[in-house]
Amino acid sequence: MGVHRITSEAAKYYAQREKVVGTGITLLGEASMNLDKLDKDQLEKLGDLAAKLLPHSPGYAGKMMPIVARLFWRLAGVNEKEFGFAELEEIEKEIEELKKELSF
Repeated sequence: MGVHRITSEAAKYYAQREKVVGTGITLLGEASMNLDKLDKDQLEKLGDLAAKLLPHSPGYAGKMMPIVARLFWRLAGVNEKEFGFAELEEIEKEIEELKKELSF
């Protein structure tokens, strides 16, 4: 009772995706409340993060990722970049590095 095991590969991917996308959205939200503390390089990295989250973000979150990416890139003063694909593990590492760098 109360124990839920994730056994299938699809369930493991889903759980990891939810964790990474949720953590990423939280970081982007915190950054949006601290824009005055961020430099242009950090703003660009946040835009890059939003772009990398796009393929993994379902529903309305996915529809918002390009908007968020473009806003951070514009604040950084860089041109819009391509929206490529990154594996969840890579994105998770990037989020952890950004969290340390931004120290919110």
